Amino acid sequence: WIGILALYTVHKGQFNCPGGELLHSYLLVLLILLASIICALSALVYISMQGTISNPGPRKSLPKLLYTRLLLCLPEFIWAVVGAVWVSDSSVHCEKTVINVVIGTVIASWVIIIFTIIGAVIVFDPLGGKKTFYLTDSVNRNLESSQSGQLLYNVKNTATRVWEKRIRLLCCCIVQDDDHRVAFTSIAELFRTYFSDTDLVPSDIAAGLTLLHQEQDKMESCLKEPEEVLCHSSSSLVTDDLDIELENAAHYMLFAAAAYGWPYYIYTSPFTALCKLSGDCCGSRPTDSDITGSDRHNFHFGSILKITGLQYRDFIHISFHNKIYEIPFFVALDHKKEAIVVAVRGTLSFEDILTDLSADCEDLTLEDVLENGFVHKGITQAANYIYRKLINDGILNQAFTIAPEYKLVIVGHSLGGGTASILAIMLRNSFPTLRCYAFSPPGGLLSKSLADYTKHFTVSVIVGKDLVARLSMPNMEDLKRRIVRIVANCNRPKYQILLRGCWYEVFGGDPDNFPTELDGRNQDALTQPLLAEESLMVHRSPSYSALENESHLNSPPRYPHLYLPGKIIHIVEESSSRRLCSSDIKYTARWSNETVFSSILISPKMVTDHMPDVVLKALNSLSQDHGSCISC
Repeated sequence: WIGILALYTVHKGQFNCPGGELLHSYLLVLLILLASIICALSALVYISMQGTISNPGPRKSLPKLLYTRLLLCLPEFIWAVVGAVWVSDSSVHCEKTVINVVIGTVIASWVIIIFTIIGAVIVFDPLGGKKTFYLTDSVNRNLESSQSGQLLYNVKNTATRVWEKRIRLLCCCIVQDDDHRVAFTSIAELFRTYFSDTDLVPSDIAAGLTLLHQEQDKMESCLKEPEEVLCHSSSSLVTDDLDIELENAAHYMLFAAAAYGWPYYIYTSPFTALCKLSGDCCGSRPTDSDITGSDRHNFHFGSILKITGLQYRDFIHISFHNKIYEIPFFVALDHKKEAIVVAVRGTLSFEDILTDLSADCEDLTLEDVLENGFVHKGITQAANYIYRKLINDGILNQAFTIAPEYKLVIVGHSLGGGTASILAIMLRNSFPTLRCYAFSPPGGLLSKSLADYTKHFTVSVIVGKDLVARLSMPNMEDLKRRIVRIVANCNRPKYQILLRGCWYEVFGGDPDNFPTELDGRNQDALTQPLLAEESLMVHRSPSYSALENESHLNSPPRYPHLYLPGKIIHIVEESSSRRLCSSDIKYTARWSNETVFSSILISPKMVTDHMPDVVLKALNSLSQDHGSCISC
């Protein structure tokens, strides 16, 4: 608007060129139109900043302003078309500077229009007011009537279809078959169930997360309890066991990281990896290893060789084949530890994400071991795929023919760690001495009976506040409840929460003490949701029912509790430094249990603590410390 105003002021009275009269009218109307749009947007911004998240009263005029801005889109579009016509008119012979400025104006107008449409499509909720049908008391009371039941069914069905379309749009770049369609429907149903009972937008969630992070940091600093940390001492049998497992974990983490192939190798060595790979991998493909799947220029295999330090002849089978429920893995001979290692890759593709998100539970029945156990559906199907390859294709038979005295070790990181854990359960009867190392496996993986069974042969390694290790549907329900509670009862406008939160996440400082409606309430009163919380809940969520004294005792949980596999080693930083990059971070390891991971912790490191290079760095640091202690 300022640029066009300057152009109009400078060239006022100089529009005598052919087509200049139309240009004069175009610029004048455009100035008025843009000024109107700017006023409407300024009013939208100002009104949006009023009130709090759960108090929309001061924002009651917002819909009228929004529709006013929507009506202005029509003349904006028409005038963009007029500008494009004027620019493309060959009979126009005005000053070149004027023409270039108008061309820039037309291009900017179309860019704004296109981005506005894309933004509206992304943020618009097609369900809209249909969510309120969940809230309607008459529907809840009269579900026996076919009309009310059909209405509720239609709303749920529509919500599932909306989520399914969103997932299909996100995965439009991958080939879709029957497995994908089944997975899309299952994931859409999961998302519909999880999000159906809240009225939160993404910025509400962002505000809730930053408030939770600050509240969590305040609690950690004020209510810090002494932790039972096992020190490295030769007199402790338990600690000796921990030292041995840490050394083994550091060794086998190399295999788990190598399964990611060239993306991991280039990520950890960005300046030298490409030169090394292009020099070593562009030769002929090795024929003495059984390799399936696409590996153009041998970049994946070359990276695996570089990371593990093994030779061509040490690999029995390598699979780069990747589909939904079918993930890459390799089988190699580890002469240092005298082991046959099955390394399973973690999440690295859209297909892997779909496998992760297929979080329904299914039964896993094992002969002579357990009658029944629940497992993560998607990860179990991935483990079944690798099990069939290893047994039916004779891969393990071939490996043990070459090295009959070696033991079997199964490793993996993230999705690979979860798959390795379930694969180890399936192979345990055939290979009683089998060991499994699961690095940062997903939290919602095994039922309690199966998790206890795996403690005899599986070790899970978790670093810090890793998000994935705490991911389960009950934990997500708990996080939703905490977000709704803290957001609904904060008395500050959302923009203040977000600005302060961004400053805190980037620069640190003391957690802000936001005043809330929770202040001054006794603990008994906190067992019931506040009115502000109920205003953000479309209907009574199971996470709120759990707060009541007896209502949840007589009904089954919405999501069964699933746990991490095996014995758990939890690695934490000794220092509380907020620096993002540090070369001298000290780590401490201790045996832990699954209850420690029953809640999602909000932290800038909740994602980075999951990365394979961070896990490997922590394990190497602990192994080196232990080695220096022994030499000392």
